[in-house]
Amino acid sequence: MTTQLSKVAEKAKEEPKLRFNSLAHLLTPEFLRASWQMLNKRGAAGVDGETIRQYEANLEANVSRLHARLRAGQYKAPPVRRVEIPKGEGKVRMLGIPTVEDRLLQAAVARILNAIYEPIFLDCSYGYRPKRSAHDALRCLRSHLIGSKVMQIFEADIRAYFDRVNHDWLRQMLRERISDPVLLRLIDKWLRAGVMDNGLKRETESGVPQGGPVSCILSNIYLHYVLDLWFEKRVKRACNGQAHLVRYVDDFVACFQYKADADKFNAWLRVRFGKFNIELAEEKTRCIMFGRFAKERLKDTGRKTDEFEFLGFRHICGEDRNGKFALVRLPRQKSCRKFLDRVRDWLKTHIHWKVRDQRKQLSAMLKGFYQYYALPHCGSKLFWVHGEVVHLWRNILKRRSQRSKTHWSYLAKQDWFNLPHPRSLHATV
Repeated sequence: MTTQLSKVAEKAKEEPKLRFNSLAHLLTPEFLRASWQMLNKRGAAGVDGETIRQYEANLEANVSRLHARLRAGQYKAPPVRRVEIPKGEGKVRMLGIPTVEDRLLQAAVARILNAIYEPIFLDCSYGYRPKRSAHDALRCLRSHLIGSKVMQIFEADIRAYFDRVNHDWLRQMLRERISDPVLLRLIDKWLRAGVMDNGLKRETESGVPQGGPVSCILSNIYLHYVLDLWFEKRVKRACNGQAHLVRYVDDFVACFQYKADADKFNAWLRVRFGKFNIELAEEKTRCIMFGRFAKERLKDTGRKTDEFEFLGFRHICGEDRNGKFALVRLPRQKSCRKFLDRVRDWLKTHIHWKVRDQRKQLSAMLKGFYQYYALPHCGSKLFWVHGEVVHLWRNILKRRSQRSKTHWSYLAKQDWFNLPHPRSLHATV
């Protein structure tokens, strides 16, 4: 972080209600070059077709021209390229891919916004924040479920959140902390840039397209005011018992001690979200009894506690070897199937690769899957995924040649056929 940006962050921390009126001067060529070094270099090309490698080949001149246009107020935000990413079950996630130059400028502005807003963001939010991860959110939720008195879980899902962010409200939220007209106009250009879909430009009156660096911080700012602050200042004070919120971008879970508090939150949330143009997916939103107190209360009735999903894991009320309450988290079956489908598709398109090269890629894919899902209690599920990948690989090898040696007795002896086995990587999560 540059010295000037560090001063902005310190000022934002010392004075939470301060409005910054001079920020655009931070966008120097040096600042832009530093932002380039932090940029993800694997991004796809935008509407102009220019790649990361092409832009980087003449980086100094490109940055100088970009800075000159910014100083003259002549920068125009190009529309983003619309891309559909399969989510499974026939659903797709819409991404907006900005041009390389636009991505660089967004990353630079995102660094400034992070310096201003990170000191005021609440501890309940975890997504798109430095030194915070999904595992931190899972750890926080676990501490609430095990170490507090909660027994009601409000599981929610926001329908198409990134497409529903209201621009007028977002502008008002930004003006709470920023009064620099240059920076505000620049952000407004991105909000009004539109999308290019099948060669046709479409204007956007709401939403922040997923795919751009600045959309991450803008989406967090929106829910900070709409949900986090409201929950902390209004909801918790109105509750008769304990209440906790854990949010990762647009995925969140609210925990309550009493059902009456959970019911009030359920009713209030719909009114609150409606005011800010956000809609809950009713089929994925519910309130359930969960936790050690809920398990004890339902024990005499013969009923079992429900389970819920959060950040790719099924959360289940279980027991340890001593019969005490234990929170069991297992990878969702949908997540496992999605990963196996990706492995199958990769094998089909790389059927004739050398077996050792195939092993290298499959090992990397498995290690990535383990890296996220290797929590306690997940061992058996991860070993099942490992076995499924081995079977998929063997089936592909059988299709390569009728004379191929694919008997298990033969493959088991080959060092190139060994794929990494899972092990617990997150014992404290």
